[in-house]
Amino acid sequence: MRALFVFLLTVAFYILAQGTGHPVLFHLFYTLASTLVVCYLWAWLSLRGLEVRREVLTPRTQVGRYMEEHLLVRNQSLWPKLWVEVQDITDLPGHHPRFVTGLPARTSRHSRLRTICTLRGKYTLGPLLLRSSDPLGLFRLQKRLDDLAEVLVYPATEEVYGFLLPPAELPGGTAARQRTHHTTPNVSGVREYIPGDSFNRIHWPSTARHGRLIVKEFELDPSADIWLVLDLERKVQQSVLWRERRPDQPEVRTPASTEEYAVTAAASLARYLILTQRRNTGLIAWGQYQEVIPPEREPRQFFRILESLASLRAHGRTPLAEVLAAEGNRFGRQSCLVVITPSFDPDWVRVGLRELLYGGVYAVVVLVDGLTFGGVHDLDAVRAELTAHNVPHYLLRNGEPIGPALSSAAGLVAWQQGARYVGEHYRA
Repeated sequence: MRALFVFLLTVAFYILAQGTGHPVLFHLFYTLASTLVVCYLWAWLSLRGLEVRREVLTPRTQVGRYMEEHLLVRNQSLWPKLWVEVQDITDLPGHHPRFVTGLPARTSRHSRLRTICTLRGKYTLGPLLLRSSDPLGLFRLQKRLDDLAEVLVYPATEEVYGFLLPPAELPGGTAARQRTHHTTPNVSGVREYIPGDSFNRIHWPSTARHGRLIVKEFELDPSADIWLVLDLERKVQQSVLWRERRPDQPEVRTPASTEEYAVTAAASLARYLILTQRRNTGLIAWGQYQEVIPPEREPRQFFRILESLASLRAHGRTPLAEVLAAEGNRFGRQSCLVVITPSFDPDWVRVGLRELLYGGVYAVVVLVDGLTFGGVHDLDAVRAELTAHNVPHYLLRNGEPIGPALSSAAGLVAWQQGARYVGEHYRA
């Protein structure tokens, strides 16, 4: 706008000078015209000879932690830059990197930017915009640099201190409730020999290495395969922001939604079951695509599940009952399902889950109460069905910590037959 005003003023002086022939008007015209040319060249040269480098220090981070990047601007020319603004255009929520600096000839400036991550997902950093101007501020030019980088934000995990799991029927195994001298197929570690330990429990390689008797410790018979079934059907999700936005507004993501609570619960349970309990754990989630991760117990499995949960969104159209029916051939009598859902429709228990229970599959349910997220339906009918089928369940509410909620079961039941009793706390 300033340049346009000066240009119009220059044209006006030119017309007046030509009409009157007054020398002062000619001098003013030459001065303004020279000023426009010099200022434009100054602004143009201010964006030449600049080198910008970006280094993402945390290409993988987690909700609640910082994303850090380092921006370096170097002036490789002999022309000094009075001021240069560097702006990173990104879709990472809360990340607005921008800094302004002056650059003498052959010098460089750098800036280290930190942003706390509030939402999981895969985000793009870049492109970069360079802006500069002349000393009078007549011309403000910018240059776009297609320097792109990706940042993967894992979902948050909360500490789980105890999660109740029903024992599945391992072939030839027994569901012991305390440690015993009888061996099981699962070795949990080694320790020094104590009088009374069986000699068949001695770990001879460790004994030879340490020069004293070392014995093996065995885990209790656990559930062989644990499947985390995450319900990502779109229409059962709830969020206050979704209800308040107008139909013409785009979707606004918020941590206070049933989707984010369910994903955080799945990530927290994966951490507890894989890293603490060393259980074979897999994931089933039908979101914008069908994600199935077969059960494993290695630590890499936890990060594989985290990476999947970072990208999954609740854009699924398949009801939970149909998901359980479609994936039912993956579950056997050695399987335990941990179903995480905000669904208020009890039909998924009557139809999908009941058939699996009759087939010998064991289940635990984590319910996310959509009523506390702005929904209008409660979970009383679902909880009544779960109690009728002797399925223990947990309840997550908006504003309440997820970790403590998963460490103490709500609606805990005991099967009368005794073989399906659920009452064991696994402590970290």
